[in-house]
Amino acid sequence: MKPTQPPARLFGDHFLRQLNSEERAVVDRVRGLTAEVLGPSAAEVAQTDTFAWDTFRLLAREGIVGTAFPREYGGSDARQVLRIRIIEELGRVCSTSASIITGTDLSSRAIVAGAAAEMKDRLLPRLCTGELQAAFALTEPEAGSDVRGLQTRIRRQGGRYVVNGRKKFITRGTTSDWFVTVGRAEEDPSMFIAVLVPRDAAGFTISPEVGKLGWYGVPISSLEFRDVEVPHGHLLGAEGEGFDLAQDALLRARIGHAAMALGRAIGAVEIAATYMSDRRLFGKALGEHQGPQWMLADMVTKIEATRALVALAAEKYDAKDADVAIFASMAKLQATDLCMAVVTDALQLTGGRGYLQDFPLQRFFRDAKLNQIGEGSSEVHKTVIGRDVMRRARDADRNPCLRPGSLVEY
Repeated sequence: MKPTQPPARLFGDHFLRQLNSEERAVVDRVRGLTAEVLGPSAAEVAQTDTFAWDTFRLLAREGIVGTAFPREYGGSDARQVLRIRIIEELGRVCSTSASIITGTDLSSRAIVAGAAAEMKDRLLPRLCTGELQAAFALTEPEAGSDVRGLQTRIRRQGGRYVVNGRKKFITRGTTSDWFVTVGRAEEDPSMFIAVLVPRDAAGFTISPEVGKLGWYGVPISSLEFRDVEVPHGHLLGAEGEGFDLAQDALLRARIGHAAMALGRAIGAVEIAATYMSDRRLFGKALGEHQGPQWMLADMVTKIEATRALVALAAEKYDAKDADVAIFASMAKLQATDLCMAVVTDALQLTGGRGYLQDFPLQRFFRDAKLNQIGEGSSEVHKTVIGRDVMRRARDADRNPCLRPGSLVEY
């Protein structure tokens, strides 16, 4: 007898063609985890906004956290085209799981890219296995998407750096051992510096966890630095490279947010379509009515188109293309706005059941909003994209349909 094949998925595996056999095996392992553990436990994880240690340890033990780290430190140095597939699979069932993986990029990328060799040897193997955690301390009360608005000051004092300032909305604040902290040089505010601050540094305070609407399992806190001193060896990159290190971490996190939102949108459509097969209305299945079918058609078509855009952004990151930042903004904007719309429509299609706490879509609905806000709101990315288009339009190849001269002369 031939082995029984698992049923085909509602959304196909065409994007796995970008991966080699080793990378596909990682995706298969993640799918096993979502089916056996992460999906069935997602509702329980989302009951309280405390750090999901069991989920984190599972993902670390299975090497999924390690995909963000270089091989020489125990990781697998996964390409972004694989990372987005992992995050999409996790986002399909559990925002907590997906955000643990995107959060690893955000919290550890600057250490991978900029730490001194001694600090890498000391921290990266233990971050890779989950023995240690790091947090990314960038956002402030009056500065988030606009990194150049940071007010935290860092000054060099002999062989040490002294940090003063406040940070807000910091994920993993209460569980992290190390904090990637970005601020302005006190002597030259146009220059950005990034340093590693240990949890037990004198003058460093972590607030209690702050409650939020959704995304339970990865709580947030505020941080305060009062003359916090760290050794010169805790510098990340060179003085003045803090902005670039922050931007690279945000770039990877934005692509991750897009993949997470896509996964959640896919999961929402799967749930809604299953309900529409089971629910009968006016003598036939809900899914046999034209109106609901058209809603599904719009959702599935837009999801597949957005998957292609997110895959392109990941390819551009791996290829180090110069325009990757704009494509990451487009992917993040499109995927997160689409997810909010899809989850809302999926909940509508499932009626009163969709609004029940026992039904997964209420969790999907609450979690979807933060993807539109975190790592740059949709409105910020629209501004970034629009400015880029106009900057390039001035020197771009002119459409052949136009006659010479200014268009105001038509």
